[in-house]
Amino acid sequence: MSIISKLLSIIQENASEKELNWILSKSSSESKNILTAFVATPRFVSKKTVEFVLAEENISHSWTLDRLARVYLLLSFPTDSEEVYLKNINALFDTAEINEAVALYSALPYLAFPEKWIYRATEAVRSNIGLIFDSLAFRNTFPATYFTEAEWNQLVLKCIFNDKPIHLIQGLAERANQKLADTLSDFAHERWAAGRSVPAQVWRLVSHFLNEEILKDIEKLLQTDNSDNQIAAILVCKETTFEPAKALLIKYFSIINDLGEDNITWNKLEK
Repeated sequence: MSIISKLLSIIQENASEKELNWILSKSSSESKNILTAFVATPRFVSKKTVEFVLAEENISHSWTLDRLARVYLLLSFPTDSEEVYLKNINALFDTAEINEAVALYSALPYLAFPEKWIYRATEAVRSNIGLIFDSLAFRNTFPATYFTEAEWNQLVLKCIFNDKPIHLIQGLAERANQKLADTLSDFAHERWAAGRSVPAQVWRLVSHFLNEEILKDIEKLLQTDNSDNQIAAILVCKETTFEPAKALLIKYFSIINDLGEDNITWNKLEK
């Protein structure tokens, strides 16, 4: 079943008959009417929350029904002419208010000609509007699939700088890299020097890029009296192939005992 068919199935399960008829009538009309309907959607479709999972992504989504309807409308645009398709979607981006922009960025993984939307995606990373940034950064597969390493690192670092929950970023483990790990170490040093803390779960990004310098950071975490820091440090040492880190597991074995193996998981740190 295609994405658009699955979205329609979810809409059918959650929309009233009147809402469904309006969505179907607009999605099957010409492009000009779809454009108008996209903007007008909240007048005809409720904002009730819809929880759903798209199996191929294995991502749990929580969208309002009008957001879901807007994404469905976007996927209803004909794709036979790339020029016309890009013109229509870009027209919506250029005039979008916040909720319209959220729907547009939510739809990015499913739009045709995906490479054409990379610039729009990087615009969302630079946005100071939380809802717009979050719609791209969290539970969205587009950045992990299409961003360069530099673009990816910028997204992750912005989440960390703003104390946002990085575990909601899709592809977080797969796109981890040495440059990001080194930058996180530098960031931690700056925070510590200013008497501030670093969210413990960000250290999950250094596990496979450990070196002597970052290992000093990991031992510093073990020496704190903060259990979240200690959990993160132990997990890094367990996951890494950097042999010197294994010695820390022996050196600080009492901490592992005190915390309890069942409590030493990244899930424990996902806040």
